[in-house]
Amino acid sequence: MHLPESRLNPPGRRSGPSRLLNLRALSALALAGSLAACNTVVLDPAGDVARQQGDLVIISTLLMLLIVIPVMAAVVIFAWRYRASNKDAKYEPDWDHSTQLELLIWTAPLLIIICLGAVTWTSTHLLDPYRTVGRIDGETPIAVNAKPLEVEVVALDWKWLFIYPEQGIATVNELVVPTGRPLQFKITSSSVMNSFYVPAMAGQIYAMPGMETRLHAVMNRTGKFEGFSANYSGAGFSNMRFAAHSVSDADFAKWVGQVKATPMQPGPAGQPADDPLPEGQSAKPVGGNLDRAAYLALEKPSEKVQVIRYASVAPDLYDAIVDMCVEPGKMCSSEMMAIDARGGLGKAGIRNVSMLAYDKNGRQAGSEATANPNDAVRKELAWVRALCRQIPGAAPDGTVKAPTDLRSLNGAGLAAPQSIGLGDREARAPAGDPKPAHVSLNSRN
Repeated sequence: MHLPESRLNPPGRRSGPSRLLNLRALSALALAGSLAACNTVVLDPAGDVARQQGDLVIISTLLMLLIVIPVMAAVVIFAWRYRASNKDAKYEPDWDHSTQLELLIWTAPLLIIICLGAVTWTSTHLLDPYRTVGRIDGETPIAVNAKPLEVEVVALDWKWLFIYPEQGIATVNELVVPTGRPLQFKITSSSVMNSFYVPAMAGQIYAMPGMETRLHAVMNRTGKFEGFSANYSGAGFSNMRFAAHSVSDADFAKWVGQVKATPMQPGPAGQPADDPLPEGQSAKPVGGNLDRAAYLALEKPSEKVQVIRYASVAPDLYDAIVDMCVEPGKMCSSEMMAIDARGGLGKAGIRNVSMLAYDKNGRQAGSEATANPNDAVRKELAWVRALCRQIPGAAPDGTVKAPTDLRSLNGAGLAAPQSIGLGDREARAPAGDPKPAHVSLNSRN
């Protein structure tokens, strides 16, 4: 039995397909509106390195569209031309080969792959994070005598510590850099692997405990930008964000002076009245010295940490963080590697085993084991450290100078950054030493 038309579509009620089409149209409009509001910082950054990376994304996308668009157009054309209702289309069930068509099908993708490979190879060398930047922007090269601003970055649970060794200050969850000056970041982590990422400045770089990675960049316009962790690291990961400010040289010098003049006693959270940074960035005056004891307290896991400023920093703190020996009595990883390179200490060094535990629980045990050493332990510890100091020197940092030719697609003949290793330490080893010790990047020698 068939229902009457009036029962299928009652007056005043739209049919099912029409309603579905309307919902799809509204969804498409909502999606388009949300995409229009997206932040396109990756394609419109404030740093030259990020801009070159954004250009690489655009170039790669356009190259791939050269084959994607014709293929999708061919699908529509073929479906329309050879539809069942088109009786004029030539029907050739026995056709199986065309040399001209095969050449077209394979040559176009092959040429695109060659172009993508060339772009990838050159950009990999030119945009290597260990390579110093050679320009402020496409029109302004870096001055020959320009000194980069060095920033030591430590990923903590769950906050970011920034140490400015040249200025002797440190901040938590606040990065301020001058515009138009080369930047050199030394990056590490205190516990687990993390990732340092400021989209407006450059690509993300991993931060790993006991290791150091590098990033060279430059900011070519002022503003406030967002930085965050791009690698999941636990419960507080989603709030592991910080404000990255690009300011003029005068404002940077003023900010450094304010940090150094921060009150020595804890004060209420709030931005100082003469703070040059815009938009009411919350800052908690802490002041004082960020020494090893203060760092160990800061290192404890915490979430949603407000900005903290330190007026001074222990000069050897960052080296100790990378060398995994901030705690009193801990053996540094460079000392341990030096011992291992010599074949170990044997039975005589068994008391040092407790100092080699780097997990959270082992740290306390190691500190307690060496808190009040007896004469035998003191003698042994002195012997261990004297042994490690017999071969001075540090591993090369792997930094490679920027090329003199600043054209974006010229990577031929560039020297690749060298991995951190022994380097030429064999030539510097004392005569008669059977095996040189491997010393880490932040040697305690």
